[in-house]
Amino acid sequence: MRAFAVLLAAIVAVNAEVYFEEGFKDDSWQKTWVQSEHKGVEYGKFVHTAGKFFNDADTDKGLQTSQDARFYALSNKFTPFSNKDDTLVIQFSVKHEQNIDCGGGYLKVFDCSVDQKDLHGETPYLVMFGPDICGPGTKKVHVIFSYKGKNHLINKDIRCKDDVFTHFYTLVVRADNTYEVLIDNEKVESGSLEDDWDFLPPKKIKDPEAKKPEDWDDRATIPDPDDTKPEDWDKPEHIPDPDATKPDDWDDEMDGEWEPPMIDNPEYKGEWKPKQIDNPAYKGVWVHPEVDNPEYVEDKSLYLREEVCAVGVDVWQVKSGTIFDNFLITNDLEAAKKAAASVKDTQEGEKKVKDAQEAEERKKAEEEAAAEEAAKDDEDEDDEDDADNALPGEATEVEDDGHDEL
Repeated sequence: MRAFAVLLAAIVAVNAEVYFEEGFKDDSWQKTWVQSEHKGVEYGKFVHTAGKFFNDADTDKGLQTSQDARFYALSNKFTPFSNKDDTLVIQFSVKHEQNIDCGGGYLKVFDCSVDQKDLHGETPYLVMFGPDICGPGTKKVHVIFSYKGKNHLINKDIRCKDDVFTHFYTLVVRADNTYEVLIDNEKVESGSLEDDWDFLPPKKIKDPEAKKPEDWDDRATIPDPDDTKPEDWDKPEHIPDPDATKPDDWDDEMDGEWEPPMIDNPEYKGEWKPKQIDNPAYKGVWVHPEVDNPEYVEDKSLYLREEVCAVGVDVWQVKSGTIFDNFLITNDLEAAKKAAASVKDTQEGEKKVKDAQEAEERKKAEEEAAAEEAAKDDEDEDDEDDADNALPGEATEVEDDGHDEL
């Protein structure tokens, strides 16, 4: 049994493939990543940095958006592959250290037809995956697949992380037409490609020939035919106020005949309706019968991407500062999990540095405020000294006009 397990592990290891991997550890990325030059768009620049706070200054370096209110479009081509009969794993990390208010943090995967120099928002893609934030209402993880020339959004709401620390996003697509989405190695969504996207028409449709029978009674209750309205039921809704009196200064000739104001009638019961009883003819809610949809054709290859050839970042950001890093495309989920296993340590290191920076900033602000207050106190003391030196009745020099007093 143990020998079989070892053999199985060896087979898995042989079949494991890393199709693309990028960690931006040095400046070599400038030779492989291509900046779009699509006409009519002023693209923002990516800078190679670990950001303002990090766990490791070298390991945590990625590509950061650096200019506000800009489009960004950068891509990298690699040796094409197909995920036929295999698992596809797409993973990368995102760090919104600017506390993003509105902007994309997702990647796109392309086939070999992509023109990297002309990459833009309308460029066809195979997969779009990752976080998108815009105000309090949009904080989602996009999972969009292209199928027969149309982009299909997932019909589930997957919430993304909205803090300022690094997070790993992982998409797993399997050959049995199932998928998983993980954030920081924790599964946040999974299911069937057919069920959770509208790739195909529905299997069943309402029978166009069926209709509710005319004698079908779907009223659960009916008015009691034997119920009668009480004789004393009818009362006016409003009555004259019995406690009102005509004002002493009321003049019938000038003001007209006095009438007491109207008030709600406490005895008013509203419109009478007979009580409800169970309907003896009730047949339940009529359900429209369904039939097989003649337009539905099963597709067991919904998962399949025949030619995967490039990955890119094509986003718009109002506030820049997002760092993209740790790109990985493979068929080995365990390798992806291993690559993302350090995320907790990264987050703890980032938080520690950020807290120290904020503490230093608070200390500096307090010192500056204290210095300003001291300077103000010194200024007030100088003003008081000047006032004390000018005493009342103090002799002042008088200019001699050349005349003697008598």
